[in-house]
Amino acid sequence: QVRLVESGGGSVQAGGSLRVSCAASGYTSRRYCMGWFRQAPGKEREGVASIDSSGNIMYADSVRGRFTISRDSAKNTLYLEMNSLKPEDTAMYYCAADPNYICITDMRTLGTQMDHWGQGTQVTVSS
Repeated sequence: QVRLVESGGGSVQAGGSLRVSCAASGYTSRRYCMGWFRQAPGKEREGVASIDSSGNIMYADSVRGRFTISRDSAKNTLYLEMNSLKPEDTAMYYCAADPNYICITDMRTLGTQMDHWGQGTQVTVSS
């Protein structure tokens, strides 16, 4: 059974940095698509960043240049390094995975490909 567990959220002032992690377990497929999504109160969920087994990386325009997604294959852990944080980055951040295939859609619709989701970790950025 695939399990995703996020950690590392918290509160930070604008301009600060945070790193969130997602420990994955329950699958060994060599092909995968993993990503970070976020949802703020009253807003729709949006894709933030993704990475797949082919080395493809995508970012939402709103975070490109500030956020970096990476994966440690030995630990089967996904990371999102967030720098120059803004109050509008405040949201619940979710890790998601498709453990069977590379990412095949763009950031706007990537959520529809994901089969498994974590419980989320809160990121709050104050001005």
